[in-house]
Amino acid sequence: MAENKNFRPPMGGMGHRGGRVVEKPKDFKGTTKKLIKNYLAKYKIPIIVVILFAIGSTIFSIIGPKVLGNATTEIFNGLISKLSGGTGIDFGKLGTILLTLLGLYAISAIFSLIQGFTMTTVTQKITYKMRNDLVHKINKLPMKYFDKRTHGEVLSIITNDIDTVSQNLNQSITQIITSICTIIGILIMMFSISWVMAVASLLILPITALLSFIIVKRSQKYFKAQQDYLGHVNGQVEEVYGGHLIVKVFNGEKKVTETFTKANDVLYKSAWKSQFLSGLIHPVTNFIGNVGYVMVAILGGYLTVQGKIAVGDIQSFIQYNRQFIQPITQIAQISGTLQAMIAAAERVFEFLEEPEEQETDKGSINVNELKGNVVFDHVNFGYDADKTIINDFCANVKDGQKIAIVGPTGAGKTTMVKLLMRFYDVNSGGIYVDGHNIKDFKRSELRKMFGMVLQDTWLFSGTVEDNIKYGKPDASESEVIEAAKAAHVHHFIRTLSKGYKSILNEETSNVSAGQKQLLTIARVILADPKILILDEATSSIDTRTEQQIQSAMDNLMKGRTSFIIAHRLSTIKNADLILVMEHGDIVEQGNHEELLAKNGAYARLYNSQFDEGEE
Repeated sequence: MAENKNFRPPMGGMGHRGGRVVEKPKDFKGTTKKLIKNYLAKYKIPIIVVILFAIGSTIFSIIGPKVLGNATTEIFNGLISKLSGGTGIDFGKLGTILLTLLGLYAISAIFSLIQGFTMTTVTQKITYKMRNDLVHKINKLPMKYFDKRTHGEVLSIITNDIDTVSQNLNQSITQIITSICTIIGILIMMFSISWVMAVASLLILPITALLSFIIVKRSQKYFKAQQDYLGHVNGQVEEVYGGHLIVKVFNGEKKVTETFTKANDVLYKSAWKSQFLSGLIHPVTNFIGNVGYVMVAILGGYLTVQGKIAVGDIQSFIQYNRQFIQPITQIAQISGTLQAMIAAAERVFEFLEEPEEQETDKGSINVNELKGNVVFDHVNFGYDADKTIINDFCANVKDGQKIAIVGPTGAGKTTMVKLLMRFYDVNSGGIYVDGHNIKDFKRSELRKMFGMVLQDTWLFSGTVEDNIKYGKPDASESEVIEAAKAAHVHHFIRTLSKGYKSILNEETSNVSAGQKQLLTIARVILADPKILILDEATSSIDTRTEQQIQSAMDNLMKGRTSFIIAHRLSTIKNADLILVMEHGDIVEQGNHEELLAKNGAYARLYNSQFDEGEE
């Protein structure tokens, strides 16, 4: 199983608290600036509202324990007064204090609700814009970008990375504001009650931080191992069950089970150690915190006896002391969240900053008036600048001709088609359509001239009619039916439950590979292109279905310039011109009989297939 260096595990499930492995961005500062400038800056006023209401919510929440302490003091003083023969508890004053406390918490909750609503709105608008930017960018990227990356990598940016930015952005900004305000507010309140008790409480923090750091450092390597082996285990499961038939054919069940067990054992041990060590943080900090509460209680009792603080102040201080650790822990967690968010945003920005296809059109060519004459004039091309794979390619194709391109794998057949449709630009030389260099066309206009039928059919989840109309959305119902009849797929469509209105993904089990291919041919027939490209369109189809598809393609090719890439040479006997390619060069060209008579490269290819039983 090959190691994927770019593997990113699924979101979540990788540990908790401070012990998890956090993905770090390459340029935290630069990416943060881009995020602020390109997205957050457009929502200055809502973000200011979020900050103000978050501060307000925190302030009202912090005042609460102090007011509650006043209530406790009032009750204590009332009880002492009662024992001394006085009037006892002043319930009117106590009620006022409690109503004040209720009002403070209500205002805090309202402020928190407003800032949460505002921040969620801002976050979703930013996410919406990011997704739009990415989708628009995809359509502007050159094919070479996608040729060098897997579909999963691109999909991960649009799904996982955007979700990470969305979730963490909403959470991080408000938590940072409230945590900082809480720390500052609690410190002010603690020192206002008693500086001695405040200093005593703060002395506990370095001890807690040191022990937490030691535990996190010890657990970090196990979290890393857990992350790595989770990737191995997931990859193996995907690999084995993706090829489960092969495993069974070669009786490999025992071997793959043993391999999985070994990886699973390592995952178990590393996960157990990481989770156990990470779990120690909570009881350790709890124990130290409780020691701190004992110190506060002793000091508070002493200061109360001395008459320096009221009884209720002890309760208030203990509440503040309990609340003080929480925002510090949140900030520690947010630091990891921010790292993950910026790392995700960094990948999004890298995608958005990829070089786009450069348009070189002159904007004065009407493709509707062109016929489909194609000239390849000394074309040279290589996917890498230092490695040319198409060498001095020349060919003159007349409109309406059938041109077959044959040759061994890697000869450059499909590359020529990619150049023709300007998925790539030639390094030197030129390709001309009716005398116009294809670089003078806008790419979208140039591609209107082409229809393509590939070996791998592409049908989207929608109705049969919508799939056929993909290249001509404004086509009438009668036009769709005529295209389907020409493609020999009308009868099959009529057998579906809702005919042309049938949803393909709901009827996938009833659609064979050959029928899917016929639907794609119907799509091209309806689009009515000037030039056709047929790339191994029948290579994975049985003989009977191939004859049906061949008949449909004959209808499709009538009166159109057609480029046919094929390994089965029997399917291109009637081509007007056959180009035989080897290593990027045309080594022979002519019709079927002429090339057989030469007894060269084409004859060798044809005879080798004939010897294997293909006529």
